Amino acid sequence: MAGDTLPMGQISKQNTYHTIERKKQRLLRRLWGKCCFTLSISFYFQIVKIVFETWQKARKGALDGSCWSQQSLKILKAVESNGGIVHIEGLDNIRNAKGPVVFISNHMSTLETFIFPYVILPKDFTFIIKKSLLAHPLMGGILRAVKAIAVTRKNPREDLRTVLIKGVENLNIGRSLLIFPQSTRTFHIDPAQFNTLGIKLAVKARVPVIPIAVKTDFWGTGKFIRDFGPIGKVREVYITIGEPMMIQGNGREEHKEIIQFIRSHLIQWSGLSPISPSILET
Repeated sequence: MAGDTLPMGQISKQNTYHTIERKKQRLLRRLWGKCCFTLSISFYFQIVKIVFETWQKARKGALDGSCWSQQSLKILKAVESNGGIVHIEGLDNIRNAKGPVVFISNHMSTLETFIFPYVILPKDFTFIIKKSLLAHPLMGGILRAVKAIAVTRKNPREDLRTVLIKGVENLNIGRSLLIFPQSTRTFHIDPAQFNTLGIKLAVKARVPVIPIAVKTDFWGTGKFIRDFGPIGKVREVYITIGEPMMIQGNGREEHKEIIQFIRSHLIQWSGLSPISPSILET
């Protein structure tokens, strides 16, 4: 289909985006096993530089939606220039959504948080984050600049109150919210650890939910420092955006649908049979 494959780092008005593999990426694929550590260092050097630039813009009050989106695009380009192959599907589901929405996504690595601004904007949005991130020397300033909503992840009742009050305030002025219901980054989907904050917020604000499934283990989790793990052991990056859904009643059925949406895509991307035993199913 025309438009399914677009130039590197350029998401247009198409519904899908797929990286065009360049000669450099094919070379990196052949060399990866021999120089994975060196390439990881190169990648992180680029990322730290981009994050520092973004922090500087936030400090100067210049981090508006357009600027945030462009900084996010630089992250996507860094992934591609270091051998990553990015696949994004369902972009029309964001463009065609009327008014603000609650995005609900699984959380696999740091990568999706950096790429989402380019994928979701120009629809105004912000994150619901854990409060400790606000103390980060660089990310804290960026997250405050984009008006992220912070929760403790220690007191569920307090977190629910925060999300419902501040979340509704944001949605009422047209700002969408993105929430990761899992308490931490993980490759698995455990329904018991997939909270319903996003569903409850959508019910309260009477807005639709858009599920997002991601597989972003191109950016590995570090053994000693979680944010700095091996890069590129898995080259394919997948992001699929589902259709908007209005919540009926208490949202129990929609919550199950969102988990199944994410789980089914993870199984598909991992090349596993839907009926085979899988670490993705718990």
